[in-house]
Amino acid sequence: MESDIVEELLCVEAELQDVQDQIKILLDHQERLYRKQSELKALLEECKTSENEANNNASMAAENWSGNFEWDSQADDIRFNVFGISSYRANQREIINAVMRGRDVLVIMAAGSGKSLCYQLPAVLCNGVALVVSPLLSLIQDQVMGLTALGIPAYMLTSTTSKEDEKFIYKALDKGEGEMKILYVTPEKISKSKRFMSKLEKCHNGGRLSLVAIDEAHCCSQWGHDFRPDYKNLGILKVQFPNVPMIALTATATYKVQTDLMEMLHIPKCVKFVSTVNRPNLFYKVLEKSSVAKVVIDEIADFIRGSYPNNESGIVYCFSRKECEQVAKELRERGISADYYHADMDVTAREKVHLCWSKNKLQVIVGTVAFGMGINKPDVRFVIHHSLSKSMETYYQESGRAGRDGLPSECLLYFRPGDVPRQSSMVFYENSGLQNLYDIVRYCQSKRNCHRGAFFQHFGEPLQDCNGMCDNCAYGHEIKEVDATYHAKVVVSLLRDMQDNEQRATMLQLVDRLKVKMKEVGGSNNSVSDLKKDELEQLIIQLILDRVLLLPQLSNEDKSIVYCLHAGQRLVQHAYPAAHAVT
Repeated sequence: MESDIVEELLCVEAELQDVQDQIKILLDHQERLYRKQSELKALLEECKTSENEANNNASMAAENWSGNFEWDSQADDIRFNVFGISSYRANQREIINAVMRGRDVLVIMAAGSGKSLCYQLPAVLCNGVALVVSPLLSLIQDQVMGLTALGIPAYMLTSTTSKEDEKFIYKALDKGEGEMKILYVTPEKISKSKRFMSKLEKCHNGGRLSLVAIDEAHCCSQWGHDFRPDYKNLGILKVQFPNVPMIALTATATYKVQTDLMEMLHIPKCVKFVSTVNRPNLFYKVLEKSSVAKVVIDEIADFIRGSYPNNESGIVYCFSRKECEQVAKELRERGISADYYHADMDVTAREKVHLCWSKNKLQVIVGTVAFGMGINKPDVRFVIHHSLSKSMETYYQESGRAGRDGLPSECLLYFRPGDVPRQSSMVFYENSGLQNLYDIVRYCQSKRNCHRGAFFQHFGEPLQDCNGMCDNCAYGHEIKEVDATYHAKVVVSLLRDMQDNEQRATMLQLVDRLKVKMKEVGGSNNSVSDLKKDELEQLIIQLILDRVLLLPQLSNEDKSIVYCLHAGQRLVQHAYPAAHAVT
């Protein structure tokens, strides 16, 4: 009797092993299909981009934008004697010529490559007023401050504009009285102020509206990383003023975003100029972020003191306004000249901080994403991310505020898996929000792949040599492979129990439960519970990236997380097909 049971048990175990082997084969095949799917999508986008570029090149070929034009001499004079720029950067001259010829233009140009000159110089060169739509008050203030210093009559019409300046601006638009070359507004002014649009129409009817510039144009698209609802109404400018050239500019736009914003702005036949995303002077580095807040601040302070002792300028980005204030306070306590900048501050206080930093009286600004977009400070030597960005586009934009003078600069990103759920709660309702977040998480988790190459791949650009300008290429990492099969099974088992009991847990709570569970099931087997807390967090995030787990809708009240088994992936309880790299 016993021998029969033993024999049957052996048969069952053998059959289970066969099933597990088959599951592993299926999951391996599924992973290959996911990879192939991603490759085909990238190839399709590349084909669309190539086709679009071919059409664009045909349009450009119809007129040689680098040829000789009647305004060349005057443009060169303004560039050198007004802006103090000795020579044009890549595509600047061609873009300016296209705008001056009255064409609509789309500019995709890397951060720090000189987008602003592409509309500021034509604005000075042309008669009348150039309208610039810009998304952030800090950006507008910085631009107006810089232009005024150059002697260019630039104004802004925002909630902070004085009554006296507002009266002058409306008079200039209405009757052409007073000298005004460039007027900056936020998109809300276009969509919500009938008075402003009425005055702008009078300016146009009088032949005094020279051009319209849409800065940070990716904000138009819901597929863009900084979508602004009021940006989608900006197409009205082309409808009302069809003969006024429009120039839309951004540092980051995938093919999908480019197509979207051309349609929304009603510029389907625009001339498109696309520059490389490569910033060869920036060194990219991802650092493991301690779970102890004090340790992170100590490391940031030590880095700034050690690498930039001569008060070189830098930016530290944080997740929340409260975090900005706390980090700035703790950096000051460690001898770093730092202050915070966020949207909740009094306008005067915010301007004061910005001005101090611009004049190098303050070394570090600690800000949220409300600070920095379009900021034209060339000598920012370092950008540190205290917290995870929400997408590759966002990180590229924010880190790209370093080294705009072309000199060596550093971009540091502190990453720990526990930051992922925080960000996911912010991006959950955005188009492709979670997918965009997972892309930047993969960037952070990668210990082998070139961090610079990740940008080329993301934006559909051919790979270029890194030249040792990222940590993975410069240093390499000592990597050990850990077979996470059993740990993954325990994660799935625990989550299934939690789902059955309708329980919720944060990342930390989940990891604590896992440690307890693994001790229970592992007993004296140390190999079962040998993963550290941060390694378990890495495993959970990796399971999400591998589509084994998913993050469903998050609670707005308590921000607690419910990790669910992904549909079609429950078989992972039998086999997890890959070993994961853990440093």
